[in-house]
Amino acid sequence: MLTQIDSRTLAYVNLFAVLGTLENLCELAPEAKSILKGKEPFSIGFAVKGGPQAVLAFKNGHCELREGSSGCTILLPFPSCEKFNGMINGTYSPMPSKGFTKLALLTKTFVPLTEVMKNYLKPSKAALQSPGFREISTRLMLYTAAAAVAQVGNNDKSGMVSASQIPDGEIAIDVKNVMGITVDVKNHRLTTIKQPCRNPRSSMVFSSLDVAGKLLSGEVSAMACISDGSIEMHGMLNMIDNMNRILDRVSQYLS
Repeated sequence: MLTQIDSRTLAYVNLFAVLGTLENLCELAPEAKSILKGKEPFSIGFAVKGGPQAVLAFKNGHCELREGSSGCTILLPFPSCEKFNGMINGTYSPMPSKGFTKLALLTKTFVPLTEVMKNYLKPSKAALQSPGFREISTRLMLYTAAAAVAQVGNNDKSGMVSASQIPDGEIAIDVKNVMGITVDVKNHRLTTIKQPCRNPRSSMVFSSLDVAGKLLSGEVSAMACISDGSIEMHGMLNMIDNMNRILDRVSQYLS
């Protein structure tokens, strides 16, 4: 099994999947709402040489991720994908090229938000004893994994091989009566849309958040869940099969 991690792909995963989950954290987590309460609107741009560029914009308690690094309050440039990944794992501190007078927004708002998100994405066993915490944690992990599918499928060599086998159309990733995510495929390029799929060509449906959480944490296998009916698959199964191959790679990038 391929285990080597590509630093450029990891940078895309870290920006668009991991930091991108701040969008959902701000909607779901009370701790995030508390941090953003009363804060002035601001935005942080990430410009990675040879890699991704995006802006996280915070306004009225909400967060939005958009591609490109222009029009931001604070701009953080990175000389390489490795340095950006270093910021994510805490081994590199970038120097802003714009927004020096707004640095308190980084240290007192952005950093605390990322700490809250870390607690949800890598939860302790004690925290998971709370049903409310566990629900938010599972939803955020599913959003992160689904967003990472597109980044790995579009950038990782192994992921691109699997993506090349997926025909055009939309794949629905649903948790019954809870949430839905769309993976849109066009010309073997993947886009994750954090909204329910309206016109799926194939679908993967979890019977509950508990099942989704156990699968994401490795407590159960997809095959076992399919066998006992806790995961249903419909439509063009080869689309889901190749997406699941990409998900296998995603787990290595998110570990």
